[in-house]
Amino acid sequence: MASNLSRRRILTTSAGAALGGLAAAGGTARAAAPGTESSRSSAARGEETRSLDELYRAAVAEGGRLVLYAGGDTATQQNAMAEAFRARFPDIDLTVVVDYSKYHDVRVDNQLATDTLVPDVVQLQTLQDFTRWKRRGELLPYRPAGFSKVYRPFRDPDGAWTAVSVIGFSYLYDVAAAGADAPKSPYELVDPRWKGRIASSYPHDDDAVLYLFSLYQQAYGWDWIAKFAAQQPQFNRGSHTPGVAVNAGQKVIGVGGSGSLTTPASAPTRWVVADGHPFMAWGQRAAILRRAAHPTAAKLYLNWSLSTERQQGSRNGWSVRTDVTPAGGLKPVWEYADAHVDGFPRFMEDRAAVERLKQTFALYFGEVKGDPTPGSLGLHPGR
Repeated sequence: MASNLSRRRILTTSAGAALGGLAAAGGTARAAAPGTESSRSSAARGEETRSLDELYRAAVAEGGRLVLYAGGDTATQQNAMAEAFRARFPDIDLTVVVDYSKYHDVRVDNQLATDTLVPDVVQLQTLQDFTRWKRRGELLPYRPAGFSKVYRPFRDPDGAWTAVSVIGFSYLYDVAAAGADAPKSPYELVDPRWKGRIASSYPHDDDAVLYLFSLYQQAYGWDWIAKFAAQQPQFNRGSHTPGVAVNAGQKVIGVGGSGSLTTPASAPTRWVVADGHPFMAWGQRAAILRRAAHPTAAKLYLNWSLSTERQQGSRNGWSVRTDVTPAGGLKPVWEYADAHVDGFPRFMEDRAAVERLKQTFALYFGEVKGDPTPGSLGLHPGR
């Protein structure tokens, strides 16, 4: 089907049809030069000069506790990270609470308003909250070691926040079940042969998935969205659910979930990034709250997260640092124009346009149904 679609058609169809100026929000990402910061010392840049071991000893002396609120879909999603941190720093009592970022942010707002703050570090997908909290003076300005090596748009110039990981959303498919006719681009997802065989996370429940679908709409038009709805996709809450459905053999295709281009060719599923077609990626931001009870442990966490060892071991091969070569022959994520890494932060800042788009997709796909996949955690989880 898509083989008959010209490149010109892909790039021009309904180019101006996005709601509320959202086309501008999906601007093409461009590589930014690292600048001249590398010629200056860490001290001159105001970066942390203590080693991880020195920070560790200071964090233990502080009380040896750290609470992290992390955005995610399941309670166990950050287990691998937490286990690695505990193995490296066994005397730190680490508590990681995973919930949808859109619940964590208002939870933190309420805790700040009631003087009952629980987390020391917030690590969330809701990028607009970091700029808002900075304006309100709620974040602790801090530059971990290696801060100047982070891709410039992935860090706040004053050190209020920094991205610590790269996440990308696209679609995946079951290699054996899809066979030779596997979809080579998102456009092909509306081919009738995939009717009833697609799982997707709700775009109007997760803003990153919403941005992905907005990019699809801008590239292919609202008629493509209507055709996708006619495919009768199985919608569920949580961006992990498309992958779960595909890996369980329930569906052939999963849309709106994370993945990696470094997966071996022999793997049973394939996560797809198609040249000339949109996907989306962003730097997951983390920050220390100014009123954090354990600021030294929080600094230890940020320094460890940005360390070259952690960045080189990234699950999807991409790093937030300009001096870490991506795994598997990949380019840095900001060099993929179709990833729109600079568009997503702009998209997230325009909350009125985001809400309009959510309600529009609800008209096409129905209202969001189901309980939150991390559970209902209340006001003060991790206390």
